[in-house]
Amino acid sequence: MGGDPEVSSLAAVFGLGNPGIRYAGTRHNLGFRVIERLAGEAGVPLTAEGALGSVAWTARIDRSEGSTILAMPRTFMNRSGSAAAALCRHYGIPPERLLAVFDDADLELGRIRVRGAGRAGGHRGVSSLIDGLGTEGFPRIRLGVRGIDRENEPLEEYVLRPFAANEEPIAEALVAAGAEAVGSILRDGIGPAMNRYNGLRLAETENDNRETGSEPR
Repeated sequence: MGGDPEVSSLAAVFGLGNPGIRYAGTRHNLGFRVIERLAGEAGVPLTAEGALGSVAWTARIDRSEGSTILAMPRTFMNRSGSAAAALCRHYGIPPERLLAVFDDADLELGRIRVRGAGRAGGHRGVSSLIDGLGTEGFPRIRLGVRGIDRENEPLEEYVLRPFAANEEPIAEALVAAGAEAVGSILRDGIGPAMNRYNGLRLAETENDNRETGSEPR
């Protein structure tokens, strides 16, 4: 992505999450929040139209570097791959031009990791993407959601509950940084975005709090 004249200028940004009000504020839905922010900034509505509309909400943004399809699956997290595959077929987008954005409970809250490819790492949505697209070779933005209470409950329960009140400002900053990272990747490519965002730190880590004796923010 970004500046390669040999590939189509059309790309997709695919945010992971679960549909429905029940899941709107949960850790698992940060990918949705990034897509909604990008659509809001561009002033374009996310709609569900035609055959593709049965599996995804989409919007199109036209930029100087090319057009981008923003998408959120209407399927649940563990079936995200079917929606992503339908999106790629509909627009003729190769998997390497689909940028996935999703939460990561193994990554500390307030951290970002940009990668050009990779395994699922236990994330069911990413596992479904790999199965649906038939490859691990798609770029992704991982948004850290692991708070200091991560070990208090099973992972499948932890990611489906909202952020604590003191965590929400960090989550909102993470959404904003994730949206910026999307723009950086689309404009400049994966390498520059990795250099810029993989060291980004939006909050104190659990270890920092233990070392300094400060309260978690």
